[in-house]
Amino acid sequence: MLRWIYALALLPFCVVTTAALFTAGDAAGARGSYWMELLSTRQFLYFGIGAFLMAGWFFTGLLERLFLYFYVLGHELTHAIFIYACGGKVGGISVSADGGYVMTNKSNILIALSPYFIPFWSVVTLSLSTLLGLFFQIPCHSKILYFLLGFTWSFHMLWTLWMIPRDQPDLKENGFFLSIVIIYLTNIVLLSILLCLAPGNLTWHHWANEFMDAWSYLKNHAA
Repeated sequence: MLRWIYALALLPFCVVTTAALFTAGDAAGARGSYWMELLSTRQFLYFGIGAFLMAGWFFTGLLERLFLYFYVLGHELTHAIFIYACGGKVGGISVSADGGYVMTNKSNILIALSPYFIPFWSVVTLSLSTLLGLFFQIPCHSKILYFLLGFTWSFHMLWTLWMIPRDQPDLKENGFFLSIVIIYLTNIVLLSILLCLAPGNLTWHHWANEFMDAWSYLKNHAA
C-alpha cells in the first residue's frame, strides 16, 4: 500500500516534467520552432539514422539473439556498477540471451531499477569517444558519435520496453506500479538533460522556468 502512495505522489512530477520538456522551447524564445530546429540539425539527422537502423533490426528480428545478449550484458553490468556505488559486493554475474543475474549482498531501488533508465551502451560509446578524442584525430568524429548514440539509445529504449512486461524480478521487488513510475520519470529527466546539453537555444534556466510554470498550472487547477 505504501508503494502505491509513493507512486501516486510521484505522478504529478511525471506530468509536470513531461509538460516542461515539450514546452521548454517556448521559454527559449523559439516560439514553437525549437523542436523543428532541433529535428533539422545535422546532429539529429545522424542520431535519427542510427535510431532508425536499430529499430529496423529490432522489428524485423534480425540478429535478435545477439542484440538480446548485449542488452542483458549491459543490464547486468549496470546492476553491478550501482551495487559497487552503493557499497555492496558482487559475487558473480551470469549473462545469456535467455536472461541474467548478479549475485550480491546488497539491493535497493536504485540498484534494481538503474538498468531501465541508464542507457549503458550509450554511456560506453560517449566515454570511449571522449577518451579516443583526447589522443587521436578521428575523421567524421561527431557524425559517427551521433550515429552511434542514436543506435545505442534506440537499442536501450526498444529492448527496455520489450523487457518490462516480461515478468521482471527487478520490477516486482519494489512494486510494479512504483517501478514503472520511477522508470518513466527518470527517463524523462534524462532526456531533458540531454536536450539542454544538445546544440540549440534550450538551457537549464529555460527548462526550470517551464517546470515551475507547469507546476503552478497543475497546482492551481487541482485546487
